[in-house]
Amino acid sequence: MRKSWITGAFALTATAALLAGCSGGGDATTDEDGGDAVDASGVELTVWVDENREPAVAAAAEQFETDTGATVTLVQKDFADLRADFLAQVPTGEGPDMTIGAHDWLGEFVASGVVNTLDLGEKASEFEPVALEAMTYDGQLYALPYSLETVALIQNTELVGEEAPATWEDMIAAGEESGAERPFVINTEGQTGDGYTMYGFQTSFGAPVFVQDESGSYTSEVGMAGPEGEAFAQWLGENGEDGAGYLSTTIDYDINNELFNSGEAAYTVQGPWAIASFPDVDVAVNPIPSAGGEPAAPFVGVQGFYLSSQSENALIAQEFLVNYIATEEAQRALYEADPRIPAWSTVAEEVSSDPIIAGFLASSQNGVPMPSIPEMGSVWEYWNAAEAQIIAGADPLSTWNTMIEDLNATLGG
Repeated sequence: MRKSWITGAFALTATAALLAGCSGGGDATTDEDGGDAVDASGVELTVWVDENREPAVAAAAEQFETDTGATVTLVQKDFADLRADFLAQVPTGEGPDMTIGAHDWLGEFVASGVVNTLDLGEKASEFEPVALEAMTYDGQLYALPYSLETVALIQNTELVGEEAPATWEDMIAAGEESGAERPFVINTEGQTGDGYTMYGFQTSFGAPVFVQDESGSYTSEVGMAGPEGEAFAQWLGENGEDGAGYLSTTIDYDINNELFNSGEAAYTVQGPWAIASFPDVDVAVNPIPSAGGEPAAPFVGVQGFYLSSQSENALIAQEFLVNYIATEEAQRALYEADPRIPAWSTVAEEVSSDPIIAGFLASSQNGVPMPSIPEMGSVWEYWNAAEAQIIAGADPLSTWNTMIEDLNATLGG
């Protein structure tokens, strides 16, 4: 994964933007050791949080208030409402100084002009690279990450042991030797299709949904056209209902989990949210095996803190994020408040003493951020439908290439 570009590519631009936007109170003073200390007396920061994360943010805010003299007001909101409310209120000047949110909101936030860039400086090296990559748009970092989420290979250890299969063929062979009714099962949302869950296998053919540039930012160039995408489409057909039958449009989320929990399937691909659905199975979690010869890179979802472009105290807000939220203690508190894979590397390693978390972390370290560019909204319907049709028996090449043509026409490519 890319890492070195993160630490300095946007530092000067971000700092200049923050200084230009900081028109509220707060001055730099000198502490007894001669270092810079922030005097933010009279400054009030408003932070939008959800119920789960509020206690962790409150602890960091209390220390910040003690150290700087600022006041931090936490406004609890339903996570489902944050995106729309932020878009609606920031342009009016009524929004918060910062909000928690998901990385796939970033493209819309940038296009709407409601977020500011963020300079982590040396702190950038403390985060998982994929987390920073997810919060980056056109080479600029826009949010402080705190958690990761992805899918991985989950296996029934009583049937196939704990060893991670390296390839699709290895996995299928082990599943068949186990005596399970199905060696493998994966959710296709029935006849709707589920490109999200299938994506690790697709990327192992070298067919990303969109091309990434050198900074890690997604471009609007569709990356799943050409021989690599066609090879993946052929694989879908070969393993679909008119082929080997390992992939089926009869499988939705609930059926997938039922088959795995009952021992009828030896392997599945699922996220950490599904683990509670497997009370009857001893599981191991590993990276997704390669089907196409390249590493399987599933989508990674990231959550973090966004800075408002209309904050009157942007420099003080950055001080709070960089020096009070971007700490090992605060990141551990966020994990304890809502256990998702931490974006802070040392905390991620710490909680990886749990082998299930370790497996999902390993999968995320192979992964790529789900695209946050606005164009992604146009992809799902075409992409999911094409996959489902091929799995159900449609001609792989013509179906896939028609999908590419329709998608390019929609995107204006």
